[in-house]
Parts: sequence; structure tokens; C-alpha cells
Amino acid sequence: MNRTAEKVLGIIGLVFTVFGVIASIFGAVIFNMFSNNPELRTEMEMDFYSDPTMTPADIDMIFNIFDALGGFLWLGVVFLIISLVLTIIGLIKIWNNKNPKLAGIMFILGGLTGGILSLTSILLYIAGILCLTKKPKTMVPDEQIITDTPPEDGGMRPL
Repeated sequence: MNRTAEKVLGIIGLVFTVFGVIASIFGAVIFNMFSNNPELRTEMEMDFYSDPTMTPADIDMIFNIFDALGGFLWLGVVFLIISLVLTIIGLIKIWNNKNPKLAGIMFILGGLTGGILSLTSILLYIAGILCLTKKPKTMVPDEQIITDTPPEDGGMRPL
């Protein structure tokens, strides 16, 4: 059975996931560099203290949010790496039509871990659904062959 559509969608999803992993790692490293830089942190504190509406509790809350956001960025990187591995497993299983049901499950799980409604996950959902629903063509051995010539026994020919 020809599984070209699933392969193409899986490869495009894989490429997008690789770009997402690279961008997420880059963003998390840059964010952590800025949040852990003491000079930048003191400069931001001085800017916040110059604002009369900001209290020290508000400033502490802002820096706590920055610290928590850095952890969530690394969690996103981990989920994208899991999505990348699942997509690779799905592509290996779909190649040469080895195990399309397992490949479909891997594509759907890769889409879920890569972001529920991102372009990458939508492509992986489509590939997974195609893997699960596409059935091989079956030939019926007792099919009647319809011809334009009348039967030899003089009877009526099928319509």
C-alpha cells in the first residue's frame, strides 16, 4: 500500500519539530542568561523602584514569575524532544508499511506532546489519522466479469 501522504506529513512534522526544539532551547538559554545576570537584575530593580506605584512585594513577585517562566521554558523543550522522538519512531514504523497502526499512534502522541494546536501537531494528527484509517484494497475473488458479448449458453447476460 502506498503511504506517501503519511510519510510526507511525518517528515514535515519532524522538520518543524526540529526547528521548534532549536528555537525553544535558544529561547530558554537566552531567558536564563537574562534572568541570572546580576547586573541586569539590579538595573531592572532600580527601574522598578523608580516607579512610585511599585511596591517591594510587587517587584519580588515579578522576579518570582521570571524564575518560574524559565522553568516552564525548559519543560517545553522536554516536551518537544519527546515529540521529536515519537515522530521519528512513527516514521520508522511507517517506512515500508511495517506497522502503520503503531506509527499512527506515535504520530498522534507526538502531536499531543508537541503542542496541542500548533501547525506541527495538526500535521502529525492528520498523518496519524491516515495511518489508522487507510485500509489496503482487497480483491473479491468471485467477482463477475461483465462483458459486452452474450453468454455462450444463450442465457441473459448480467447487467
